[in-house]
Amino acid sequence: MRYKGIKQVIVVRKDVKMGKGKLAVQVAHASVYSFYLTLQEKPELAKEWIETGQKKVAVKVDSLREAIEIYEEAVRRGIISVKIFDAGLTQLKPGTLTAIGLGPDYEDKLDEITGKLKLL
Repeated sequence: MRYKGIKQVIVVRKDVKMGKGKLAVQVAHASVYSFYLTLQEKPELAKEWIETGQKKVAVKVDSLREAIEIYEEAVRRGIISVKIFDAGLTQLKPGTLTAIGLGPDYEDKLDEITGKLKLL
């Protein structure tokens, strides 16, 4: 199968109450960390993503369980995936899972896992 396009998906837990600034930082952590691992493990994907505009989407889930299920499915499918846990220095308890970073990877692969989720 020939995949089209490369993107990154950030999955955010909406059941965790975060201010806008905290939310933005958690999304940034997920994006940077996931990209860094992709650069290390799949440099051709990272390079193509950079060269094609760094497409990314942020989507939401309603629970910790749903976030973990998405993470585990992505790992099973060989997609670079990271879990972001808050340090607990401001708004959240230490160790709160706030976001999941997926890819960058082929859009079709990511859409199989996250395509039905609503945009953040």
